[in-house]
Amino acid sequence: MVDLSPYEGIVFDMDGTLIDSMPGHMEAWKVTCERYGYPFDAHYMNSLGGVPTWQTVIVLNNKFGMQNDPTEVARFKRETWESMELEPVLIASTMAVFEHYRPTMAIGIGTGAERLQAEHLLAAKGLLNRIDTLVTATDVSRGKPHPETFLTVAQQMGIEPAKCVVFEDTAIGKQAAAAAGMDCIMVKNGEIQI
Repeated sequence: MVDLSPYEGIVFDMDGTLIDSMPGHMEAWKVTCERYGYPFDAHYMNSLGGVPTWQTVIVLNNKFGMQNDPTEVARFKRETWESMELEPVLIASTMAVFEHYRPTMAIGIGTGAERLQAEHLLAAKGLLNRIDTLVTATDVSRGKPHPETFLTVAQQMGIEPAKCVVFEDTAIGKQAAAAAGMDCIMVKNGEIQI
């Protein structure tokens, strides 16, 4: 078990870190990119994991010189993902950390997902009522890589940012953790990188 004794709080990203929902999100992005004329690059889209959907649309518009409405594209992507009726699974390595430290440490989730989507997914997996706080893209004005998501989680848990550790699966999430003054442990392909 990873030693988290120097910390008082744990902040988990959700998609790709606690719950393996990224394959479904990539499929929804593929359909969305085809619908709105963006070239689809799975590696590039994965690198944007954790960025709120509407903000991802702005990034894509800038990258490809397009003018698609971020709200409309984000809605289409969300509806596409929801219509797929996928059953994401919990990631064993991070859930082991969750279970081990839940009795003694505060645990929050900081995700780039929208609140309704995050609450639905966490409730379906029996986690929503077991965390101390949830901060989503709906709750912040600046998503990852800005530190607002993680700083808000720490504030709501009542813990100084430097006493929190973040579990993340993307470089953008790692940047957000560093900007928040938090240590970050990476999760790659479901395995904790120590």
